[in-house]
Amino acid sequence: MLIYNVTCNVEDSILSKWLEWMKEEHIPEVMNTQCFISCKIMRVLQQSEEETGATFAIQYEYLKPENFETYSKEFALTLQQKTKKLFGNSVLAFRTHLEIIHQF
Repeated sequence: MLIYNVTCNVEDSILSKWLEWMKEEHIPEVMNTQCFISCKIMRVLQQSEEETGATFAIQYEYLKPENFETYSKEFALTLQQKTKKLFGNSVLAFRTHLEIIHQF
């Protein structure tokens, strides 16, 4: 199993609007690409004292590298631009890819 992890730091002033948009619009759009099999939104509970806002990890699970390649080539840029247009620099994101080695 593979995971596309998007970690987002969200300013407090837009937090409720962003979270609602993620649940009602963005994640359904991503899932409708048929590239991923599940998605989880998690809030980071421990942040450093210097950090402001709230930090979330959004994890999209996929089965084969080809699934992410399709997402990346056909959908990612448009969806990322939409996020940037709506929230500007109030949401900062970085992306990582993970491989599940073992589940207990």
